Amino acid sequence: MFILDLMLPGVDGFDICERIREIKDNPILMVSAKKEDIDKIRGLGLGADDYITKPFSPSELVARVKAHLSRFERLTNAPSINNEVLNIRGLRIDKTARRVWVNGEEKQLTTKEFELLHFLAENPNHVFSKEDLFREIWNMESIGDIATVTVHIKKIREKIEVEKANPQYIETIWGVGYRFKI
Repeated sequence: MFILDLMLPGVDGFDICERIREIKDNPILMVSAKKEDIDKIRGLGLGADDYITKPFSPSELVARVKAHLSRFERLTNAPSINNEVLNIRGLRIDKTARRVWVNGEEKQLTTKEFELLHFLAENPNHVFSKEDLFREIWNMESIGDIATVTVHIKKIREKIEVEKANPQYIETIWGVGYRFKI
């Protein structure tokens, strides 16, 4: 993904767009203070996928980037890459891309949250103690640090569970540990 500001010192952003498009198919998002239709039309005509005028909100920029990246991945990579993906009742865990979606909405997990969720989902209906999970995910003995597992499970649930009080994915087995329900 290229985010290209048209008004660069000493270089024409339109020329850069044209050069990028000659060698790359990646999405190009033009950013500019130029609001005239002719500039937008020219940018899109040279191969830009989108054009956003300043000022804009950072969240709009992020949303546009995500949309273009998602579409680009679907169009270019989906049939040729065999990502390791788990699909469980609306939860999609892509181990290869390290991404998680719940009912089509992508959720942002930290590295350890992702590893913990993926490990549990790969081993459904198996009850793991907090000590087992700590050893598996953090690769060391817990030595009293098992509260870390509890905190990570809580954060994962906040991100993936529809009803936090009645989790459908990660179940607490009181006095023992956790298991991923299938």
